Amino acid sequence: MNDEIVRPVRQWVESFVVGMDLCPFAKRELVANRVRFAVSDSTVQDQLLLDLRSELERLLTDASIETTLLIHPYVLSDFYDYNQFLGDVDNLLVGMQLEGVFQVASFHPDYQFGGTSVDDAENYTNRSPYPILHILREASLEKAIEHYGDVDKIPERNIEKMNTLGVSRLRELLGFCVTHKG
Repeated sequence: MNDEIVRPVRQWVESFVVGMDLCPFAKRELVANRVRFAVSDSTVQDQLLLDLRSELERLLTDASIETTLLIHPYVLSDFYDYNQFLGDVDNLLVGMQLEGVFQVASFHPDYQFGGTSVDDAENYTNRSPYPILHILREASLEKAIEHYGDVDKIPERNIEKMNTLGVSRLRELLGFCVTHKG
């Protein structure tokens, strides 16, 4: 069952995130097999927080994993609820004294940035096959940013890419990740 969930997320990372260079830091870790794809069977938010805690603890003790995508297909399918839950995620990081050690990026099938319409193409920079909490190591991120240069242009460049492709093509590409069997 987990393979059926991980496969579309891996396809999304490979073809969407890396393939369109939405995150210039992702390819190196993916190729080096340092990305953990973990699936939470949680159906309630409290259990998901426990699963997130476990993944944070795993990253603290296992340096061979650079980053974890905690996929949670059975809880927080509503984007509003998901967005509200991110406050609990921040509180967990603070409570575990991991603020500044890790950060959690958010991805969701219905992701919508504040000030945008549901159908705006730019929302696809953070749309994924399932809800995902992406745990990143702050030190690694800072190091990558140092070597990359002007990271402030990344969101602007990504929005331009999404607008150029258009919503119907983006919908098709994201749908391909879910249905592709390769």
